[in-house]
Amino acid sequence: MKKFTCIIFDLDGTLTKTNELIFATFNHVAQKYTGKIYSPEEITSMFGPPEQIAIERLVGKDKIDEAMTDFYAYYEAHHPRMADAYEGIREMLEFLKTSGIILAIFTGKGKMSALITLDKIGVKNLFDIIISGNDVINHKPSSEGIRKVIDKFELEPGEVLMVGDSVADVKAAHEAGVGIAAVLWDSYGKENVMRMKVDYQFHSVKEFFEWVKSVTLPTGV
Repeated sequence: MKKFTCIIFDLDGTLTKTNELIFATFNHVAQKYTGKIYSPEEITSMFGPPEQIAIERLVGKDKIDEAMTDFYAYYEAHHPRMADAYEGIREMLEFLKTSGIILAIFTGKGKMSALITLDKIGVKNLFDIIISGNDVINHKPSSEGIRKVIDKFELEPGEVLMVGDSVADVKAAHEAGVGIAAVLWDSYGKENVMRMKVDYQFHSVKEFFEWVKSVTLPTGV
């Protein structure tokens, strides 16, 4: 069976159940600065680039600094109540770390919100590299973030697995030539992802964890 030496994870909807918090934070800012409230589908359609770009489109350049200060304050304050890692994620990441796997994050989130989430759920120090939407010029579905990981650790694409829940994750993996595991335990784009060509597909963290043991452990362990 194919073995991987590096696993790159998406964040929201893959490692963390943060959608409720993202929507609430976005609408907190949107209502304060524009008087409008947006549906989850409308908010999701605005993301891809970091949240700052979406917020700037709403409030304008003259108010973006103030709006982002409000965004991050609300996001961090409400994180303990509204967001967490999915059950089993911490144990799975700790297993991979102790197995010597290179662990990476490639998320469209801005750097600050990504670090807040990783810190709050207690896994930030498990990752060897964190690529946020602020760290790339071309956002998902571009594979730029994946290629940054490959280049940093001098890897071959065949050694790398991308794990994500969205169409953009799948497209980025295909473009980079790496393996793609679609995880669908909390995917807003589940139906669309299921119609795409993926290497592996999982519907629970437990199922993914059991599988990942077989593709990361050295032969004979």
